[in-house]
Parts: sequence; structure tokens; C-alpha cells
Amino acid sequence: MGGQEQYVRYRQDRTVLAAIGTQLESQVNRVSVRLPRSLAESAVAAWDREETDEIGEESREEYELRDDAAELAWIGLAVSERGVWDGEEVVVDLDVVQVAAALRAAR
Repeated sequence: MGGQEQYVRYRQDRTVLAAIGTQLESQVNRVSVRLPRSLAESAVAAWDREETDEIGEESREEYELRDDAAELAWIGLAVSERGVWDGEEVVVDLDVVQVAAALRAAR
């Protein structure tokens, strides 16, 4: 079996994964979570930060770092817009994509 045939299978797998995502999207949208104040404030700071540097050619690792930083900023936006402070925590409904990004970063 040639090396490229596996990528044909992987593309087919991605199509099935996307179809599963389409089905799940209507079932699971947002999840209510609690975050400590320090983490929530750091996320909001990431959202408020101005990134003025142009992005040139990136390695895969650099792209993934920038992508994770963007996910943190989206969480910061959610905290800013709909977070409810409860003492030293904030309760906020996060999109499941944001939750997945945070869980993936924790690995």
C-alpha cells in the first residue's frame, strides 16, 4: 500500500468526523464552567491585548502557540460579555470548542 493512500483514508475520516460534529453541534453548544479569578482575569487580558506584529512564516509549533493564545482570548471575551462573578470565581458559559481547546492545552 502506497504512502499517499493513507491520506485518502484520513480525508475520509475527517469527513466522517465533521459529520459527527455537525450532529453534535445542535446537541451540545455551551457548557457552564467556574474559573478562578486569576485565570479569568488573565483570559480577559488576552482578549484586551493588541497584537500589532505581522505574522510571517511560522513553524507548526509557533502556529499552535498562536492558535492557543487566540482560544484563550475567546475565553476572555466570553468572561467579559457573560461572566458572572461569584466571589473569587467567575461562572461563564463557554462554547464547547473553547472547553476542548483548554482541555487539549492541558495535555
